[in-house]
Amino acid sequence: MNFVFISPAFPKNYYNFCDRLKKNRVAVLGIGDTPYNELDIKVRESLTEYYKVCNLENYDEVYRAVAFYAYKYGKIDMLESNNEYWLRQDARLRTDFNITGDKLADVIHYTSKSTMKEYYIKANVPVARYKFVESLEKDLEFINEVGYPVVVKPDVGVGAEATYKIESKGDLVAFYQRGFNVKYIMEEYIDGDITSLDGIVDSNSNIVFCDNEVFPPSIMDIVNQNLECSYYVNKEVPEDIKDVGQRVLKAFNIRKRYFHLEFFRLKHDKHGLGKAGDIVALEVNMRPPGGFTPDIINFGQSLDTYQIWADVICYDEIRNVNLNYPKYYCVFFGRRDRFKYKYSFDEIKAEYPFIQMHGIMDEVLAKDMGNEFFIARFEFKEDMEKFKKMVSEKK
Repeated sequence: MNFVFISPAFPKNYYNFCDRLKKNRVAVLGIGDTPYNELDIKVRESLTEYYKVCNLENYDEVYRAVAFYAYKYGKIDMLESNNEYWLRQDARLRTDFNITGDKLADVIHYTSKSTMKEYYIKANVPVARYKFVESLEKDLEFINEVGYPVVVKPDVGVGAEATYKIESKGDLVAFYQRGFNVKYIMEEYIDGDITSLDGIVDSNSNIVFCDNEVFPPSIMDIVNQNLECSYYVNKEVPEDIKDVGQRVLKAFNIRKRYFHLEFFRLKHDKHGLGKAGDIVALEVNMRPPGGFTPDIINFGQSLDTYQIWADVICYDEIRNVNLNYPKYYCVFFGRRDRFKYKYSFDEIKAEYPFIQMHGIMDEVLAKDMGNEFFIARFEFKEDMEKFKKMVSEKK
């Protein structure tokens, strides 16, 4: 199998996808904009060959790189970046080279926030009412119908970038005065806890592995208010989340992909959507969850999710991973440089010697995830909460 992997050096942990493919005897052909001699040794060793381009944004340049690989190695069987930013470009390349996998028309369905709602409805999952932002007058008519607050966000965008909570007419006027040059949608606000189903599906859209994450507070608030970021992987996956997630994946006809599906769990009864505790759609992301989350899943579930993905790509089933190891709560906490914290890393490590990872987040991810991060796992949820309290305590 010839597999082209786009941007194997970023995020830092994504070389693991290439490494597991290579262990499955796949020819892993990397394309990136980092000079070869600046690649981490782990990245280099995970690849069969590397093609350096000046700019991954330049489609013609990336196209020529894929063409070179096709000339040298023969037919390209699969192409992927596993990165939300490159999903549409990946699909365009698959379309132009007739490579197996989602083509451009498929990817538009799950990268457009308005279009994805149609598939949630097809899967019988409630969705928030919405409209396209078009004029102050029309937007106020919608707000009169659904009430404040509302949320405005780009119809196509990465994470919570340029997403705003509108709580008054003044906020809406300020949003228009700020200006925007992309298509925005406006949604009714959902008061709920954010939870996700993450995992990998086979060629028939069947889940072969999944986990559940809980995200208090919302990424939108974290980005806009520069808050600390904290979320955790659950020990077990709630049945209602798994059931809803499987229906959504079937509706989208997702095949051999890592997925990250986000939902609200309603805090209160909401007319037209459900009762407190019910699941309401938020967004689909047909790529791995962001940052170090694949590693957090590995720590919490005592397995190798990179290998599961590689096995599904190669064999359409799990062959090299045991799913029956102990499970834990595994928490991520991202500190902010703007705060002065009471306890240093060394003091926290002395109290919690089983911290799995600690470091400084890449600048491009820091807005969403925080600056200094801690990842730790626990058998009991109460111990996880005590850890979070210590890490977050200020001077």
